[in-house]
Amino acid sequence: ARSVIEGSKADVVTLALAHDISLIEKAGLIHDGWQNDFANDSAPYTSTIVFLVRKGNPKGIRDWDDLAKPGVSVITPDPKSSGGACWNFLAAWSWGLDHFGGNEIKTRAFMTDLYRNVTVMDSGARGSTTTFVENGQGDVLIAWENEALYSMREYPDKFDLVVPSISILAQPSVAVVDRLARRKGHEEASHEYLAYLYSDEAQELAAKNGFRPSNPDILRRYADRFDLKVKLTKISDFGGWEAAYVKFFNDDALFDKIMADVNGDA
Repeated sequence: ARSVIEGSKADVVTLALAHDISLIEKAGLIHDGWQNDFANDSAPYTSTIVFLVRKGNPKGIRDWDDLAKPGVSVITPDPKSSGGACWNFLAAWSWGLDHFGGNEIKTRAFMTDLYRNVTVMDSGARGSTTTFVENGQGDVLIAWENEALYSMREYPDKFDLVVPSISILAQPSVAVVDRLARRKGHEEASHEYLAYLYSDEAQELAAKNGFRPSNPDILRRYADRFDLKVKLTKISDFGGWEAAYVKFFNDDALFDKIMADVNGDA
């Protein structure tokens, strides 16, 4: 989002969060109401948040509470710089609220214990995958499901996938960068490309590459690949991204306070 705002000549964007595209909208490059341009809030496919663990799952990780236990090394990116990390945080928070009966004080304490176990906090989700998969650091990677499936496909003898009892419906969003596409005469082609992502052909491609198709009929065909029974919260449960950023991710919001508690214990 920052690179587009600062001059990258993008015709379209496909970003981890609708909030990131809203930043481009506020910069005047994308029209208001862009989420209504395509189906499902302009999210042609989805993902969710899972755990990638070492083969055999030596730490016995089954759910979110296991990530907060002493001696477990967690890899997850920084929500201050990574959209995927925001999904990770909200998925963990969702489990905490459910587990503690809506008690935010206990949920915050759980989150503090979890982030106390984070040994490497990269700036982005791909960097965290590299840290865990290629550099061999950590016991568990909190990851996009598609990233975890890709890692398992590339290294079938090294990793196992663990789906927690509660996660979140992660919706990568797409939009035409109107001002830039129009300037280059690419507006129609850009719109057609994003519309194509909803076609049966593209939905099949998404599924084969680890994303959950937004087409429910095609998604059901891949029930052997995706756990369709996991309980998924939604960003709307948090009041949308603006509200989530105010509560959790803006400066001095809850994430900063949790990290202050973690660093204060160090």
